Amino acid sequence: MGNSLVPLAPSRKFSARAALVDLQESSRNLLSECFRQFGIESIPMTSDKAQRLASEKFEACVIRVGSHAAPVLESARRSRSNNRMVIYGVGGTVKDAMKLSQYGINAVFNEPLERPSALKLVRATQMLVLHEFRRYVRIPVSTQVSLVAGSKHIDATSHEISSGGMSLKGNEELAPGTSVEASFALLTLPRIWVRGTVSWNKRESKMFGVRFDPRDERRMRIKEWVDAYLES
Repeated sequence: MGNSLVPLAPSRKFSARAALVDLQESSRNLLSECFRQFGIESIPMTSDKAQRLASEKFEACVIRVGSHAAPVLESARRSRSNNRMVIYGVGGTVKDAMKLSQYGINAVFNEPLERPSALKLVRATQMLVLHEFRRYVRIPVSTQVSLVAGSKHIDATSHEISSGGMSLKGNEELAPGTSVEASFALLTLPRIWVRGTVSWNKRESKMFGVRFDPRDERRMRIKEWVDAYLES
């Protein structure tokens, strides 16, 4: 079977997102500029609108240290999407920061904010943010995929791929929990075989998802391909 690769959308630069919660305009502008230098988009919001952290994916959150921060961070950490996001505190006392330690604050911007020190902190932590982004980013790409599930041999077409799994469309239904071995090729990535498990399916659209087995070392070749794609 041939292996064609067709992008489903125009190539674009990907950017992680950082929520800036309850920051003064001067602080927002300074930190937005710092994050922008590393391809991180800043989304300003107030704490009363921060329920977005429970329903949308953010790779980082910058929040003023204080009593109002606890419910916002608790909501984010309970979110399946944001329970590992990078959290920055702004200002506050050591005592205030200690009260929030259970939420795993990664770094603190000291006040008054100064551009050189703020930029230095963002530079030191930006790989944490981008790594969290790459765990979730899905690249739209269409390539032929062969699946083996027990005695079944199934042909499918990929829809999106990430370092942790892929979504596909096929003519046969696979129930969630089914163990499979998938093989496919991606431009500079020669044909690869990787074990996985069907994680979801949608009967009406014949779409389903496969989560790669984290114990399968061959998965690292896919991760390397995704990283190289994002850096190109």
